[in-house]
Amino acid sequence: VQLVESGGGSVQAGGSLRLSCEHFGYTDRSYSLAWFRQRPGLEREGVAAVSGDGTTTYGDLVKGRFTISKDNAKNTLYLQMNVLKPEDTAMYRCAAGAWVASHLDTSEYKFWGQGTQVTVSS
Repeated sequence: VQLVESGGGSVQAGGSLRLSCEHFGYTDRSYSLAWFRQRPGLEREGVAAVSGDGTTTYGDLVKGRFTISKDNAKNTLYLQMNVLKPEDTAMYRCAAGAWVASHLDTSEYKFWGQGTQVTVSS
């Protein structure tokens, strides 16, 4: 499984960005897809995840502002980020894992993309 992110960049606080993650190498509905981020000086944290049946899970810090979605026909995962804050500045990475039980737990995911940087200025 390969994952390739795009869509990061610099934006002012209050703005929006949409990240994309094109994934190759699997079609199994047992897989969940997720976005994680690592903010400066902090551990990697789960942002949002979507299971094979379409169920979504969000981290508390992004609920109501971020939306995860996927287009199975295009093999692409998305993260729409609205009302961005400076504290959202991070390296964002997408991940894929099979039979995930805890959807925002990094240890559940075997495959990772290289990441895309998001910088939010005040």
